[in-house]
Amino acid sequence: MNPKNRIMVVDDEEAMRESLSAWLVKEGFQVDSAESGPRALSLLSQREYDLLLVDIKMPGMDGLELLEEVRGKYPQSLVIIITAYGSIESAVTAMQCGASDYLLKPVDPEQMILVIEKALQHHKVLEENRLLKERLAEREQIIFEDLVSGSPSMLEIFKLIEEVAPAEAPVLVSGETGTGKELIARAIHSRSSRAFGPFVAINCGAQSESLLESELFGHEKGAFTGAIKTRRGRIEMADGGTLFLDEVGDIPLKMQVDLLRVLEEKKFFRVGGSQAITSDFRLVCASHQDLALQIRAGQFRQDFFYRINVISFQIPPLRERKEDIPILADFFLQQFARETGKPFTGLTPEGLRVLHAYDWPGNVRELKNVIERAVVISRGPWIGDRELTFLQLGKEMTEEMVTLEEMEARHLRRTLDRLNWNITQSAKTLAIDRGTLLRKIKKFGLTKPSP
Repeated sequence: MNPKNRIMVVDDEEAMRESLSAWLVKEGFQVDSAESGPRALSLLSQREYDLLLVDIKMPGMDGLELLEEVRGKYPQSLVIIITAYGSIESAVTAMQCGASDYLLKPVDPEQMILVIEKALQHHKVLEENRLLKERLAEREQIIFEDLVSGSPSMLEIFKLIEEVAPAEAPVLVSGETGTGKELIARAIHSRSSRAFGPFVAINCGAQSESLLESELFGHEKGAFTGAIKTRRGRIEMADGGTLFLDEVGDIPLKMQVDLLRVLEEKKFFRVGGSQAITSDFRLVCASHQDLALQIRAGQFRQDFFYRINVISFQIPPLRERKEDIPILADFFLQQFARETGKPFTGLTPEGLRVLHAYDWPGNVRELKNVIERAVVISRGPWIGDRELTFLQLGKEMTEEMVTLEEMEARHLRRTLDRLNWNITQSAKTLAIDRGTLLRKIKKFGLTKPSP
């Protein structure tokens, strides 16, 4: 817990004040105490408190009267009421009057800490949302989590993130490579009720089918050659948090069936296992492919698509929001300037013109890499067209790169055909691993000839 959280314990019984204060100090809170309502108001006039623990039955000014005063004069301070078991009606009244929560006597220390942490976290989220809405209304550009933008389309996405983050429904984030789909997923996670749980990510397009199955579901010792010990999968690791499946369009059809069952039953089996394992997670998926086209081509299951596409985000490419280029470029420039210790003032008009003229096939990720390279080769304090010459050269080499890719595709096909499409043997002959070969086969659209 943040050591800066300051709490006041208000109770007319000295023993209760001391015991509650001791528990809170042990958990890292800064704690003051007051024996009455008037004393509590006096302390509030001298410093700010994040939260007050208030006994409802006190002589003179009782807890409800103090709550009313605090809500009116010090609305930034949360109030949790402490009441006896037989006075739950009073606790309900306190909640209706603005109390964040209530605790029953005798107070359980662990329960008290949980209630306090929940109230402080909820208040923090509400305050962040309020500030964000103010910034959205007043500023042309904002930094949202790790996302930076000033374009209307992205600001709408930021608003949508705030709206859907508290829900538990699966989310599908679509967009070209490099647009920041994982950042969107992380923003959804950090704004959700699962923010304190794990965020577990896996790139489904970077794994062979057997490896992906083991990565997702885990495996038992001896399940296959090389399984020397039991291993937890990503689904199990995501319990209580968010599971992010990047490039979900690359998941094999059979595994889509298995994942659909997990989503419906919240249970699964490790590879080689017979004991059902439960995992409570929120699913966020991402893909740069058009999944609707894949469904029509028989490469993606329609029922699985409907299950993961409850809430959808479409991230526009950078070339469609070029107003973000100077914002992002300056953001990355300052970031790399701090990392390298080089002082930079900004980009020259000529440098910005070079960036605007480029189409950015790699989107924000490519822009970040370009700025990093410019920082490395520049003597500062400005980034101009001279530092971005390589970007122009890269543009001129695009057609040549396409030709090279065609040559690579033909070489792969000849090797595969010669070895009767034995993936393992072909990978060895090409001096690459199986996963890389499978990705290249998919990239170039290579198919095994009919017998």
